[in-house]
Amino acid sequence: MAKQVHGFLSLIASLALLCGVASPRAESAERVINVAAAADLSAALQELAANYEKHSGVEVKLSFGASGALTQQIENGAPFDVFFSADADYPRQLIGGGEGDGATVYRYAVGRLALWVPKDSQLDVEHKGMDVLGDLSVKKIAIANPQHAPYGRAAVAALKHYGLYEKVSDRLVLGENVSQAAQFAESGNAQVGIVALAHAMAPAMKGKGRYWIIPADAYPPLNQEVVVMLHSPHRQDAMAFLEYVKTPEAAAIFRRYGFSSPEQK
Repeated sequence: MAKQVHGFLSLIASLALLCGVASPRAESAERVINVAAAADLSAALQELAANYEKHSGVEVKLSFGASGALTQQIENGAPFDVFFSADADYPRQLIGGGEGDGATVYRYAVGRLALWVPKDSQLDVEHKGMDVLGDLSVKKIAIANPQHAPYGRAAVAALKHYGLYEKVSDRLVLGENVSQAAQFAESGNAQVGIVALAHAMAPAMKGKGRYWIIPADAYPPLNQEVVVMLHSPHRQDAMAFLEYVKTPEAAAIFRRYGFSSPEQK
């Protein structure tokens, strides 16, 4: 572990020298970056940011939400330095609109969908998969709002792939983002949730439910990308954080929460 920390600090120091700034240890109390992130990253990115803060001394302020809603906030002037999207379309939209720096866009992970039920549910989701949606006890199915959440669009695509969308569309409960969809299922407001695998594997959800991983060929790839804002006032620190996201240490954190690495996809 000591070698990993030393190696990371050396990386940050080198980046600081290349950018012509002081070491991250200097003036750390004044070093802050504001990060907008898709809701499926709520657990993984908090761990990643905490590690980065510990090693670099730069504070990472996280704001989670639906990728489309966050994109709209950025377009309306929200002061974010970095944006982690649950797909590739929204970062490209920001680049096209002059808010995102096209030279910084990076695919950091590939997301996965899971069918989740509470622990005490009688539904045999592990063995029956999507077939449990036909059970008479399933009155509500929670998904993220497909209008601005990539995981919501992926959920709709998966339902259509299995020929179920028309049969269950009147039972869908839309969360503002995929985190809220998971909350609906966890609270019992929905009997089933089509959520991010990252939520199903997060510490807060472990032990509270059971899940089935929806095959990746049932929906378009959730190629998740990050971009640094073109006019970020904390650009050097934002770029250094992006470099950390590209490290094997960060990739291992994403994998632990159920994301696939881009090269694996």
